[in-house]
Amino acid sequence: MSVKNHIFTAGEGSLKIELQATFSDDGLVCQLYGGDKSHIGAVVLTLPRPSLKKDYQISCNSSVLPLLGHKEDELAKPIAEKIAKHFNQTVVVVAGIHVEDASDNDIKALITNCWLCVEELLKAH
Repeated sequence: MSVKNHIFTAGEGSLKIELQATFSDDGLVCQLYGGDKSHIGAVVLTLPRPSLKKDYQISCNSSVLPLLGHKEDELAKPIAEKIAKHFNQTVVVVAGIHVEDASDNDIKALITNCWLCVEELLKAH
């Protein structure tokens, strides 16, 4: 059995995002937290598969479980699918990001920081 943990961060203060990625022998578990309060806002399970439309491309089947009143699923699903396609492995993403009274610019910065963490993960492996 081989399990490896990696942590990637982007941003500062209440706009800081942390991506914890755990690589198992057959899949990844990613925890995406940030803002003022880390929590569970959504869970996504993504399974890569051959595309039904384009030869030699990977697509995904995803199951999404958002908590009532949370919007992390809108970010967690595309992130899970990008990671699953890159590694061609099953991926679970647990996401919880909260900034009290976040402005539109705060939300844009949080989204950017999430994707910066994802890009660092993809580059690292």
